[in-house]
Amino acid sequence: MADRQVTRPGVEKQLEQVIELLHRHELVENLVHRQESPRHELVETLVHRQHLGALQQLLDRVHSADIAYVLEALPLDQRLVVWDLVKAERDGEILLEVSDAVRETLIAHMDEGELVAATEQLDTDEIADLAPDLPREVILDVFKGLSTEEREQLRAAMSYPEEAVGALMDFAMIEVREDVTLEVVLRYLRRLDQLPDHTDQLFVVDRDEYLRGLLPVNRLLVSDPETLVGDVMIRDYSSFQPGQDARDAASAFERYDLVSAPVVDGEGCLVGRMTVNAVVDYIREAKDTETLAAGGLSEDEDLFASVWKSVRNRWAWLAINLVTAFIASRVIGVFEHSIAQLVALAALMPIIAGIGGNSGNQTTTMIVRALALGQINQDGARKLFLKEISVSALNGLIWGSVVGLFAFLIYHSWQLGLVMTGAMVLNLLLAAVMGVAIPLLMQKFGRDPAIGSSVMITAITDSGGFFIFLGLATLFLV
Repeated sequence: MADRQVTRPGVEKQLEQVIELLHRHELVENLVHRQESPRHELVETLVHRQHLGALQQLLDRVHSADIAYVLEALPLDQRLVVWDLVKAERDGEILLEVSDAVRETLIAHMDEGELVAATEQLDTDEIADLAPDLPREVILDVFKGLSTEEREQLRAAMSYPEEAVGALMDFAMIEVREDVTLEVVLRYLRRLDQLPDHTDQLFVVDRDEYLRGLLPVNRLLVSDPETLVGDVMIRDYSSFQPGQDARDAASAFERYDLVSAPVVDGEGCLVGRMTVNAVVDYIREAKDTETLAAGGLSEDEDLFASVWKSVRNRWAWLAINLVTAFIASRVIGVFEHSIAQLVALAALMPIIAGIGGNSGNQTTTMIVRALALGQINQDGARKLFLKEISVSALNGLIWGSVVGLFAFLIYHSWQLGLVMTGAMVLNLLLAAVMGVAIPLLMQKFGRDPAIGSSVMITAITDSGGFFIFLGLATLFLV
Protein backbone atom coordinates (compact mmCIF):
# COMPACT_ATOMS: atom_id res chain seq x y z
CA MET A 1 0.00 0.00 0.00
CA ALA A 2 1.95 2.98 -1.23
CA ASP A 3 -0.52 5.42 0.30
CA ARG A 4 0.18 4.07 3.77
CA GLN A 5 3.91 4.46 3.42
CA VAL A 6 3.75 8.02 2.13
CA THR A 7 1.32 9.30 4.75
CA ARG A 8 2.44 7.24 7.74
CA PRO A 9 3.25 10.25 10.04
CA GLY A 10 -0.22 11.68 9.29
CA VAL A 11 -1.82 8.29 9.88
CA GLU A 12 -0.25 7.98 13.31
CA LYS A 13 -1.55 11.43 14.25
CA GLN A 14 -5.02 10.49 13.03
CA LEU A 15 -4.85 7.28 15.06
CA GLU A 16 -4.03 9.32 18.18
CA GLN A 17 -7.01 11.59 17.50
CA VAL A 18 -9.32 8.59 17.05
CA ILE A 19 -8.11 6.99 20.29
CA GLU A 20 -8.52 10.29 22.17
CA LEU A 21 -12.11 10.71 20.99
CA LEU A 22 -12.90 7.08 21.84
CA HIS A 23 -11.48 7.52 25.35
CA ARG A 24 -13.50 10.69 25.91
CA HIS A 25 -16.63 8.95 24.71
CA GLU A 26 -16.05 5.95 27.00
CA LEU A 27 -15.17 8.12 30.00
CA VAL A 28 -18.27 10.31 29.79
CA GLU A 29 -20.48 7.31 28.99
CA ASN A 30 -19.28 5.53 32.14
CA LEU A 31 -19.95 8.63 34.25
CA VAL A 32 -23.47 8.96 32.85
CA HIS A 33 -24.23 5.29 33.56
CA ARG A 34 -23.25 5.74 37.20
CA GLN A 35 -25.67 8.61 37.70
CA GLU A 36 -29.38 8.02 37.92
CA SER A 37 -31.61 10.94 36.93
CA PRO A 38 -34.83 11.54 35.02
CA ARG A 39 -32.81 12.93 32.16
CA HIS A 40 -30.37 10.01 32.02
CA GLU A 41 -31.35 8.90 28.50
CA LEU A 42 -31.28 12.46 27.14
CA VAL A 43 -27.80 13.07 28.57
CA GLU A 44 -26.55 9.76 27.17
CA THR A 45 -27.91 10.64 23.71
CA LEU A 46 -26.19 14.03 23.77
CA VAL A 47 -22.89 12.40 24.82
CA HIS A 48 -23.12 9.95 21.95
CA ARG A 49 -23.80 12.73 19.47
CA GLN A 50 -20.99 14.92 20.76
CA HIS A 51 -18.00 12.59 20.68
CA LEU A 52 -19.15 10.09 18.08
CA GLY A 53 -20.17 12.96 15.82
CA ALA A 54 -16.69 14.45 16.07
CA LEU A 55 -15.18 11.02 15.40
CA GLN A 56 -17.37 10.52 12.34
CA GLN A 57 -16.35 13.90 10.94
CA LEU A 58 -12.71 12.93 11.40
CA LEU A 59 -13.22 9.58 9.64
CA ASP A 60 -14.97 11.27 6.71
CA ARG A 61 -11.76 13.18 5.97
CA VAL A 62 -9.45 10.15 6.23
CA HIS A 63 -8.35 8.07 3.23
CA SER A 64 -9.70 4.52 3.13
CA ALA A 65 -6.21 3.01 3.40
CA ASP A 66 -5.57 5.13 6.50
CA ILE A 67 -8.86 4.03 8.06
CA ALA A 68 -7.71 0.45 7.50
CA TYR A 69 -4.49 1.26 9.38
CA VAL A 70 -6.52 2.74 12.26
CA LEU A 71 -8.83 -0.29 12.43
CA GLU A 72 -5.87 -2.68 12.58
CA ALA A 73 -4.41 -0.74 15.53
CA LEU A 74 -7.57 -0.78 17.69
CA PRO A 75 -8.86 -3.46 20.09
CA LEU A 76 -11.97 -5.28 18.88
CA ASP A 77 -14.58 -3.26 20.83
CA GLN A 78 -13.16 0.11 19.73
CA ARG A 79 -12.60 -1.19 16.20
CA LEU A 80 -16.29 -2.02 15.82
CA VAL A 81 -17.33 1.40 17.13
CA VAL A 82 -15.18 3.06 14.47
CA TRP A 83 -16.37 0.63 11.78
CA ASP A 84 -20.01 1.48 12.50
CA LEU A 85 -19.23 5.18 11.98
CA VAL A 86 -17.65 4.71 8.55
CA LYS A 87 -19.94 5.65 5.69
CA ALA A 88 -21.51 2.58 4.10
CA GLU A 89 -20.34 3.49 0.60
CA ARG A 90 -16.72 3.14 1.75
CA ASP A 91 -17.10 -0.30 3.37
CA GLY A 92 -16.00 -2.27 0.30
CA GLU A 93 -12.74 -0.41 -0.38
CA ILE A 94 -11.81 -0.46 3.32
CA LEU A 95 -12.41 -4.20 3.52
CA LEU A 96 -9.94 -4.59 0.66
CA GLU A 97 -7.32 -2.52 2.49
CA VAL A 98 -7.34 -4.19 5.91
CA SER A 99 -5.39 -7.35 6.73
CA ASP A 100 -7.08 -10.73 6.35
CA ALA A 101 -7.35 -11.22 10.10
CA VAL A 102 -8.99 -7.83 10.74
CA ARG A 103 -11.26 -8.27 7.70
CA GLU A 104 -12.59 -11.43 9.31
CA THR A 105 -13.69 -9.53 12.43
CA LEU A 106 -15.37 -6.78 10.40
CA ILE A 107 -17.26 -9.20 8.15
CA ALA A 108 -18.46 -11.15 11.20
CA HIS A 109 -19.95 -7.89 12.50
CA MET A 110 -21.91 -7.18 9.29
CA ASP A 111 -25.22 -8.69 8.21
CA GLU A 112 -25.82 -10.15 4.76
CA GLY A 113 -27.42 -6.99 3.37
CA GLU A 114 -24.49 -4.82 4.44
CA LEU A 115 -22.01 -7.22 2.90
CA VAL A 116 -23.90 -7.32 -0.40
CA ALA A 117 -24.11 -3.52 -0.51
CA ALA A 118 -20.37 -3.18 0.25
CA THR A 119 -19.37 -5.74 -2.39
CA GLU A 120 -21.59 -4.28 -5.10
CA GLN A 121 -19.55 -1.05 -4.96
CA LEU A 122 -16.41 -2.86 -6.15
CA ASP A 123 -15.06 -3.78 -9.58
CA THR A 124 -15.11 -7.43 -10.57
CA ASP A 125 -11.40 -7.96 -9.91
CA GLU A 126 -11.83 -6.44 -6.44
CA ILE A 127 -14.84 -8.66 -5.74
CA ALA A 128 -12.66 -11.65 -6.63
CA ASP A 129 -10.08 -10.51 -4.05
CA LEU A 130 -12.76 -10.26 -1.37
CA ALA A 131 -14.76 -13.35 -2.34
CA PRO A 132 -12.80 -15.98 -0.32
CA ASP A 133 -13.72 -14.16 2.91
CA LEU A 134 -17.42 -13.67 2.16
CA PRO A 135 -20.31 -16.06 2.94
CA ARG A 136 -21.50 -18.05 -0.06
CA GLU A 137 -24.97 -16.44 0.09
CA VAL A 138 -23.44 -12.98 -0.28
CA ILE A 139 -21.42 -14.02 -3.35
CA LEU A 140 -24.54 -15.49 -4.96
CA ASP A 141 -26.53 -12.30 -4.36
CA VAL A 142 -23.72 -10.15 -5.77
CA PHE A 143 -23.35 -12.47 -8.75
CA LYS A 144 -27.03 -12.03 -9.63
CA GLY A 145 -26.59 -8.26 -9.81
CA LEU A 146 -23.73 -8.34 -12.31
CA SER A 147 -24.01 -8.06 -16.06
CA THR A 148 -23.16 -11.06 -18.24
CA GLU A 149 -19.73 -9.62 -19.07
CA GLU A 150 -19.00 -8.89 -15.40
CA ARG A 151 -20.03 -12.42 -14.42
CA GLU A 152 -17.59 -13.90 -16.90
CA GLN A 153 -14.84 -11.59 -15.63
CA LEU A 154 -15.56 -12.58 -12.02
CA ARG A 155 -15.51 -16.28 -12.89
CA ALA A 156 -12.21 -15.81 -14.67
CA ALA A 157 -10.60 -13.86 -11.81
CA MET A 158 -11.77 -16.38 -9.20
CA SER A 159 -10.49 -19.35 -11.21
CA TYR A 160 -6.82 -18.50 -10.69
CA PRO A 161 -4.75 -19.25 -7.57
CA GLU A 162 -3.49 -16.35 -5.44
CA GLU A 163 0.05 -16.68 -6.78
CA ALA A 164 -1.01 -16.36 -10.44
CA VAL A 165 -1.08 -13.26 -12.61
CA GLY A 166 -4.78 -13.86 -13.28
CA ALA A 167 -5.58 -13.22 -9.63
CA LEU A 168 -3.96 -9.77 -9.84
CA MET A 169 -5.23 -8.55 -13.20
CA ASP A 170 -8.09 -6.11 -13.63
CA PHE A 171 -10.45 -5.50 -16.52
CA ALA A 172 -10.67 -1.69 -16.50
CA MET A 173 -8.72 -0.79 -19.65
CA ILE A 174 -9.13 1.16 -22.87
CA GLU A 175 -8.92 -0.63 -26.22
CA VAL A 176 -8.46 1.05 -29.62
CA ARG A 177 -8.00 -0.07 -33.22
CA GLU A 178 -4.78 0.43 -35.18
CA ASP A 179 -6.51 1.71 -38.32
CA VAL A 180 -8.00 4.85 -36.72
CA THR A 181 -6.31 8.24 -36.30
CA LEU A 182 -5.11 9.67 -33.01
CA GLU A 183 -7.76 12.40 -33.34
CA VAL A 184 -10.47 9.72 -33.24
CA VAL A 185 -8.89 8.23 -30.11
CA LEU A 186 -8.71 11.66 -28.43
CA ARG A 187 -12.38 12.34 -29.18
CA TYR A 188 -13.28 8.95 -27.74
CA LEU A 189 -11.33 9.64 -24.53
CA ARG A 190 -12.97 13.04 -24.07
CA ARG A 191 -16.37 11.34 -23.93
CA LEU A 192 -15.32 9.24 -20.93
CA ASP A 193 -16.06 10.41 -17.38
CA GLN A 194 -12.57 9.37 -16.28
CA LEU A 195 -9.70 7.13 -17.28
CA PRO A 196 -9.06 3.86 -15.41
CA ASP A 197 -6.44 4.21 -12.69
CA HIS A 198 -2.81 3.94 -13.81
CA THR A 199 -3.63 4.38 -17.48
CA ASP A 200 -0.24 5.10 -19.03
CA GLN A 201 -1.04 3.32 -22.29
CA LEU A 202 -3.97 2.15 -24.42
CA PHE A 203 -4.25 -1.38 -25.78
CA VAL A 204 -4.41 -1.77 -29.55
CA VAL A 205 -6.51 -4.80 -30.56
CA ASP A 206 -8.12 -6.09 -33.74
CA ARG A 207 -11.77 -7.06 -34.13
CA ASP A 208 -11.09 -10.49 -32.63
CA GLU A 209 -9.46 -8.98 -29.52
CA TYR A 210 -5.94 -10.06 -30.49
CA LEU A 211 -3.40 -7.67 -29.01
CA ARG A 212 -1.53 -5.83 -31.79
CA GLY A 213 0.46 -3.28 -29.76
CA LEU A 214 0.42 -0.56 -27.12
CA LEU A 215 -0.25 3.15 -27.53
CA PRO A 216 1.50 5.16 -24.77
CA VAL A 217 -0.51 8.19 -23.64
CA ASN A 218 2.52 10.44 -24.08
CA ARG A 219 2.79 9.46 -27.78
CA LEU A 220 -0.93 10.05 -28.17
CA LEU A 221 -0.59 13.60 -26.84
CA VAL A 222 2.53 14.74 -28.71
CA SER A 223 1.99 13.09 -32.11
CA ASP A 224 0.15 14.58 -35.10
CA PRO A 225 -3.61 13.96 -34.59
CA GLU A 226 -3.94 12.80 -38.18
CA THR A 227 -1.42 9.96 -37.66
CA LEU A 228 -2.77 6.41 -37.57
CA VAL A 229 -2.54 4.48 -34.29
CA GLY A 230 -0.68 1.70 -36.09
CA ASP A 231 2.10 4.11 -37.08
CA VAL A 232 2.97 5.21 -33.54
CA MET A 233 2.05 2.19 -31.42
CA ILE A 234 4.69 0.05 -29.71
CA ARG A 235 5.02 -3.45 -31.13
CA ASP A 236 7.75 -4.67 -28.76
CA TYR A 237 6.32 -4.89 -25.25
CA SER A 238 6.13 -7.03 -22.11
CA SER A 239 3.01 -9.13 -21.64
CA PHE A 240 1.92 -11.84 -19.25
CA GLN A 241 -0.39 -14.83 -19.26
CA PRO A 242 -3.06 -15.39 -16.58
CA GLY A 243 -1.52 -18.63 -15.31
CA GLN A 244 1.98 -17.17 -15.02
CA ASP A 245 3.64 -16.92 -11.60
CA ALA A 246 2.92 -13.49 -10.08
CA ARG A 247 6.48 -13.32 -8.74
CA ASP A 248 7.84 -13.32 -12.29
CA ALA A 249 5.48 -10.52 -13.23
CA ALA A 250 6.42 -8.52 -10.13
CA SER A 251 10.10 -8.88 -11.01
CA ALA A 252 9.41 -7.67 -14.55
CA PHE A 253 7.52 -4.62 -13.26
CA GLU A 254 10.49 -3.75 -11.07
CA ARG A 255 13.10 -4.46 -13.73
CA TYR A 256 11.43 -2.51 -16.56
CA ASP A 257 9.74 0.21 -14.44
CA LEU A 258 6.28 -0.73 -15.72
CA VAL A 259 3.11 1.09 -14.75
CA SER A 260 0.75 -1.29 -16.53
CA ALA A 261 1.10 -4.33 -18.78
CA PRO A 262 -1.28 -6.45 -20.86
CA VAL A 263 -2.40 -9.94 -19.88
CA VAL A 264 -3.08 -12.22 -22.85
CA ASP A 265 -4.24 -15.79 -23.23
CA GLY A 266 -2.35 -18.54 -25.03
CA GLU A 267 -3.59 -17.35 -28.43
CA GLY A 268 -2.62 -13.70 -27.86
CA CYS A 269 -6.09 -12.32 -27.08
CA LEU A 270 -6.23 -9.49 -24.55
CA VAL A 271 -7.99 -10.66 -21.37
CA GLY A 272 -6.95 -8.01 -18.84
CA ARG A 273 -4.08 -5.92 -17.55
CA MET A 274 -1.78 -5.72 -14.55
CA THR A 275 -1.05 -2.40 -12.86
CA VAL A 276 1.72 -1.28 -10.57
CA ASN A 277 -0.59 -0.79 -7.58
CA ALA A 278 -1.65 -4.46 -7.70
CA VAL A 279 2.00 -5.49 -7.98
CA VAL A 280 3.00 -3.33 -5.01
CA ASP A 281 0.19 -4.84 -2.93
CA TYR A 282 1.29 -8.33 -3.94
CA ILE A 283 4.92 -7.64 -3.02
CA ARG A 284 3.90 -6.20 0.35
CA GLU A 285 1.67 -9.17 1.14
CA ALA A 286 4.37 -11.63 0.06
CA LYS A 287 6.87 -9.82 2.28
CA ASP A 288 4.45 -9.91 5.22
CA THR A 289 3.92 -13.64 4.68
CA GLU A 290 7.68 -14.27 4.60
CA THR A 291 8.17 -12.22 7.76
CA LEU A 292 5.47 -14.17 9.59
CA ALA A 293 6.79 -17.48 8.29
CA ALA A 294 10.32 -16.63 9.43
CA GLY A 295 8.90 -16.15 12.92
CA GLY A 296 7.04 -19.46 12.82
CA LEU A 297 3.55 -17.96 12.33
CA SER A 298 1.31 -19.91 10.00
CA GLU A 299 -0.99 -17.02 9.06
CA ASP A 300 -1.66 -13.32 9.47
CA GLU A 301 -2.66 -12.65 13.06
CA ASP A 302 -4.85 -9.86 14.38
CA LEU A 303 -2.94 -7.96 17.08
CA PHE A 304 -6.03 -8.15 19.27
CA ALA A 305 -7.14 -11.68 18.38
CA SER A 306 -8.37 -13.96 21.14
CA VAL A 307 -5.79 -15.75 23.24
CA TRP A 308 -6.89 -19.15 21.98
CA LYS A 309 -6.67 -18.12 18.31
CA SER A 310 -3.18 -16.69 18.81
CA VAL A 311 -2.10 -19.89 20.56
CA ARG A 312 -3.38 -22.01 17.65
CA ASN A 313 -1.49 -19.82 15.18
CA ARG A 314 1.81 -20.11 17.02
CA TRP A 315 1.91 -23.61 18.44
CA ALA A 316 3.32 -25.54 15.44
CA TRP A 317 6.82 -24.10 15.29
CA LEU A 318 6.99 -23.85 19.07
CA ALA A 319 6.40 -27.59 19.18
CA ILE A 320 9.17 -28.12 16.62
CA ASN A 321 11.48 -25.88 18.64
CA LEU A 322 10.71 -27.94 21.73
CA VAL A 323 11.65 -31.15 19.91
CA THR A 324 14.93 -29.64 18.67
CA ALA A 325 15.67 -28.34 22.17
CA PHE A 326 15.22 -31.87 23.54
CA ILE A 327 17.63 -33.16 20.88
CA ALA A 328 20.21 -30.52 21.82
CA SER A 329 19.81 -31.36 25.50
CA ARG A 330 20.42 -35.06 24.81
CA VAL A 331 23.56 -34.18 22.82
CA ILE A 332 24.81 -32.31 25.89
CA GLY A 333 23.73 -35.19 28.10
CA VAL A 334 25.99 -37.59 26.18
CA PHE A 335 28.98 -35.51 27.29
CA GLU A 336 27.94 -34.95 30.91
CA HIS A 337 31.09 -36.71 32.12
CA SER A 338 33.34 -34.41 30.07
CA ILE A 339 31.52 -31.29 31.27
CA ALA A 340 31.80 -32.44 34.88
CA GLN A 341 35.59 -32.82 34.52
CA LEU A 342 36.08 -29.50 32.72
CA VAL A 343 33.44 -26.96 33.82
CA ALA A 344 34.77 -24.37 31.33
CA LEU A 345 33.08 -26.35 28.54
CA ALA A 346 29.62 -25.42 29.87
CA ALA A 347 30.50 -21.72 29.73
CA LEU A 348 32.03 -21.81 26.25
CA MET A 349 29.76 -24.11 24.23
CA PRO A 350 26.92 -21.55 23.73
CA ILE A 351 29.42 -19.36 21.83
CA ILE A 352 30.01 -22.07 19.22
CA ALA A 353 26.29 -22.78 18.78
CA GLY A 354 25.28 -19.11 18.67
CA ILE A 355 27.81 -18.04 16.04
CA GLY A 356 26.99 -21.10 13.93
CA GLY A 357 23.28 -20.28 14.04
CA ASN A 358 23.86 -16.68 12.99
CA SER A 359 26.16 -17.73 10.14
CA GLY A 360 23.66 -20.33 8.92
CA ASN A 361 20.79 -17.83 8.97
CA GLN A 362 22.86 -15.36 6.94
CA THR A 363 23.50 -18.04 4.32
CA THR A 364 19.85 -19.12 4.30
CA THR A 365 18.65 -15.55 3.87
CA MET A 366 20.88 -15.09 0.82
CA ILE A 367 19.74 -18.38 -0.73
CA VAL A 368 16.02 -17.75 -0.12
CA ARG A 369 16.31 -14.29 -1.68
CA ALA A 370 18.15 -15.68 -4.71
CA LEU A 371 15.51 -18.40 -5.13
CA ALA A 372 12.72 -15.82 -4.96
CA LEU A 373 14.43 -13.82 -7.72
CA GLY A 374 15.05 -16.92 -9.84
CA GLN A 375 18.81 -16.40 -9.80
CA ILE A 376 19.88 -19.97 -8.97
CA ASN A 377 20.28 -22.75 -11.55
CA GLN A 378 21.98 -26.14 -11.23
CA ASP A 379 25.43 -24.89 -12.20
CA GLY A 380 25.01 -21.76 -10.11
CA ALA A 381 23.99 -23.82 -7.08
CA ARG A 382 27.30 -25.71 -7.16
CA LYS A 383 29.34 -22.52 -7.41
CA LEU A 384 27.28 -20.92 -4.67
CA PHE A 385 27.83 -23.96 -2.46
CA LEU A 386 31.61 -23.76 -2.91
CA LYS A 387 31.57 -20.01 -2.33
CA GLU A 388 29.63 -20.33 0.95
CA ILE A 389 31.96 -23.11 2.11
CA SER A 390 34.93 -20.83 1.46
CA VAL A 391 33.32 -17.87 3.24
CA SER A 392 32.46 -20.00 6.26
CA ALA A 393 35.95 -21.54 6.40
CA LEU A 394 37.57 -18.11 6.38
CA ASN A 395 35.10 -16.74 8.94
CA GLY A 396 35.69 -19.84 11.06
CA LEU A 397 39.45 -19.32 11.05
CA ILE A 398 39.14 -15.60 11.86
CA TRP A 399 36.52 -15.78 14.60
CA GLY A 400 37.69 -19.20 15.78
CA SER A 401 41.09 -17.65 16.45
CA VAL A 402 39.42 -14.83 18.35
CA VAL A 403 37.40 -17.14 20.62
CA GLY A 404 40.39 -19.48 20.95
CA LEU A 405 42.51 -16.58 22.18
CA PHE A 406 39.68 -15.58 24.51
CA ALA A 407 39.55 -19.10 25.97
CA PHE A 408 43.33 -19.16 26.39
CA LEU A 409 43.37 -15.81 28.23
CA ILE A 410 40.51 -16.76 30.55
CA TYR A 411 41.38 -20.39 31.30
CA HIS A 412 45.15 -20.40 30.54
CA SER A 413 44.89 -23.53 28.36
CA TRP A 414 46.24 -23.44 24.83
CA GLN A 415 44.66 -26.85 24.18
CA LEU A 416 41.22 -25.45 25.02
CA GLY A 417 41.90 -22.52 22.68
CA LEU A 418 42.71 -24.88 19.80
CA VAL A 419 39.56 -26.90 20.47
CA MET A 420 37.48 -23.70 20.38
CA THR A 421 39.07 -22.69 17.07
CA GLY A 422 38.55 -26.11 15.50
CA ALA A 423 34.96 -26.33 16.74
CA MET A 424 34.17 -22.87 15.37
CA VAL A 425 35.53 -23.73 11.92
CA LEU A 426 33.66 -27.05 11.74
CA ASN A 427 30.36 -25.64 12.97
CA LEU A 428 30.47 -22.73 10.51
CA LEU A 429 31.15 -25.23 7.71
CA LEU A 430 28.14 -27.24 8.89
CA ALA A 431 26.07 -24.04 8.93
CA ALA A 432 27.14 -23.22 5.36
CA VAL A 433 26.26 -26.69 4.06
CA MET A 434 22.85 -26.68 5.75
CA GLY A 435 22.20 -23.02 4.90
CA VAL A 436 22.48 -23.85 1.19
CA ALA A 437 21.01 -27.35 1.23
CA ILE A 438 17.84 -26.78 3.28
CA PRO A 439 16.27 -24.02 1.11
CA LEU A 440 17.21 -25.84 -2.11
CA LEU A 441 15.73 -29.11 -0.89
CA MET A 442 12.57 -27.41 0.35
CA GLN A 443 12.06 -25.79 -3.04
CA LYS A 444 12.76 -29.08 -4.83
CA PHE A 445 9.99 -30.79 -2.85
CA GLY A 446 7.53 -27.96 -3.49
CA ARG A 447 7.80 -26.26 -0.10
CA ASP A 448 8.28 -22.55 0.50
CA PRO A 449 11.96 -22.19 1.50
CA ALA A 450 11.16 -19.05 3.50
CA ILE A 451 8.97 -21.01 5.91
CA GLY A 452 10.87 -22.63 8.74
CA SER A 453 14.35 -22.61 7.19
CA SER A 454 15.78 -20.43 9.96
CA VAL A 455 14.25 -22.66 12.64
CA MET A 456 15.79 -25.78 11.08
CA ILE A 457 19.18 -24.10 10.64
CA THR A 458 19.24 -22.96 14.27
CA ALA A 459 18.31 -26.45 15.48
CA ILE A 460 21.03 -28.13 13.41
CA THR A 461 23.77 -25.65 14.32
CA ASP A 462 22.86 -25.82 18.02
CA SER A 463 22.92 -29.60 18.20
CA GLY A 464 25.83 -29.88 15.76
CA GLY A 465 27.79 -27.17 17.54
CA PHE A 466 27.38 -28.84 20.91
CA PHE A 467 28.35 -32.23 19.47
CA ILE A 468 31.41 -30.91 17.62
CA PHE A 469 32.74 -28.84 20.52
CA LEU A 470 32.10 -31.39 23.26
CA GLY A 471 33.33 -34.21 21.03
CA LEU A 472 36.62 -32.46 20.32
CA ALA A 473 36.99 -31.56 23.99
CA THR A 474 36.41 -35.19 24.99
CA LEU A 475 39.03 -36.40 22.51
CA PHE A 476 41.75 -33.87 23.29
CA LEU A 477 41.12 -32.43 26.75
CA VAL A 478 39.42 -34.96 28.99
